[in-house]
Amino acid sequence: MSFASPFPPMPSGEQTAPAFPASPASGAAQPLVPGTMIPSSVSARTERSGRAGAAFGGRFFLFLLIGLVWLGPAWWDARFLAGMFLWDLLAVVFWAVDLRRLPDRGDMFVARIWSAPAALSVSTQVAIEVTQGRRSAVRVELADTVPPALRAVPPAFVLWCQPGVPARQTYDVAPVARGDLRLGGVHLRVQSRLGFAERWLAARLEQTVRVYPNLEEARRHTFYLLRSRQSEMEKRRVRLRGYGREFESLREYHQGDELRDICWTASARRGSLVTRLHTIERSQAVWIVMDAGRLLRARVMLAGQPAALEKLDFAATAALTLSYIVLYSGDRIGLLAYGRQLQQRVNPARGPRHQRALADALALVRSEPYEADHLLACETLLRAQKRRSLIVWITDLPETAAMPEVMEGAIRLMRRHLVLFVVLAQPDVARVGAASPVSPGEMYRSMAAQELIQRRDVAMRTLHTQGALTVQVDSQNLAPALLGKYLEIKERSLV
Repeated sequence: MSFASPFPPMPSGEQTAPAFPASPASGAAQPLVPGTMIPSSVSARTERSGRAGAAFGGRFFLFLLIGLVWLGPAWWDARFLAGMFLWDLLAVVFWAVDLRRLPDRGDMFVARIWSAPAALSVSTQVAIEVTQGRRSAVRVELADTVPPALRAVPPAFVLWCQPGVPARQTYDVAPVARGDLRLGGVHLRVQSRLGFAERWLAARLEQTVRVYPNLEEARRHTFYLLRSRQSEMEKRRVRLRGYGREFESLREYHQGDELRDICWTASARRGSLVTRLHTIERSQAVWIVMDAGRLLRARVMLAGQPAALEKLDFAATAALTLSYIVLYSGDRIGLLAYGRQLQQRVNPARGPRHQRALADALALVRSEPYEADHLLACETLLRAQKRRSLIVWITDLPETAAMPEVMEGAIRLMRRHLVLFVVLAQPDVARVGAASPVSPGEMYRSMAAQELIQRRDVAMRTLHTQGALTVQVDSQNLAPALLGKYLEIKERSLV
């Protein structure tokens, strides 16, 4: 049987949207465009699934069951057995005719279409579109192969496909893990209205989808953009002079000016000493240093979330949110994520391409079951960043009475950089420490929690006295705390 195929030409590969938006002519940093992060749509023609790719439908067995009625008269007349065999033969003929009418390999076209980027804890719609080219409508039972990290239960649904008319069904995914996840093919069971036969088909729609940190978090904090822009406009009206490296103007030498500020070439031309004036740079380097060791593997369950998330997931979301504000403010931002070894390193830069690179790097950061090598991160950062910059170090403190290694690394960085030391607090520990014990076991737990809280407070005070800015905050409040501290640093010109 021949027919004109209603399908578009089969694509040679996945159709991928442009990876990066074009840079604006003004050169200002632009927010990350979610459309560039949407997974590409994939499509394929169907192939037979299983050895035969066909089976008997439910009505075929019902038809055979009705034929058993012939067994009653057969007790008295054996000729009725021949009638039963003819009835069964008629069922097989119906099955063969029905099977011939069903779409076979290459007769159906299946596509998986994403409507938005895959982001952590954000519900996203995925559409499955099926088109068939036979002359009659068919019933399609469809199941998509989706990993548990995207959806706890694999999606399965039923579609009625008219000839040449695409049939579409959507389902939701809510990722509970970042990184690259692999989706498999789509499996179909096709029946006609007669229901005597069915075909088993499959479409190879394998694809890798990257799950990013929570993109909605950045949108919920857009008011910080307005505050940042207002702060920047105020700084444009007030020209700050200080010990920055950005040249501002020349003037005659005054008693008390430092010799390093004297411009000797201008002094030689004028025959008198001339001093350079510098202004504090408006474009600073900001490094986000993320600890991916065992302490960040602790899980936190929040209301409205499909599953408990690691502390590292909250750190990645806060880092992505902070990158929006930093780039919008005109600063350069970099990333250093580490465990026992360096996982991700993105040097400070600006622009939409750089913002996309940060999002990709944050999506791929994985927690490790071992203590992170904090001194390795410190040494790497000191080699990579020679000029003074802002270091935002997101970590947690171990349960030890000695000075943690991460504090040693932070103190070494403070000799050259401004360090914002961010510790993710333990809400359950605070609750246990504040509760009134009613039994000896609860008393011991309460005392242990209070001792742990006291050690954390002492460590934070030690860093503060050394010159670091310190923040201890719950995971769910991490992003607002980071944004507020960063804007405060900008307004006070601390870097």
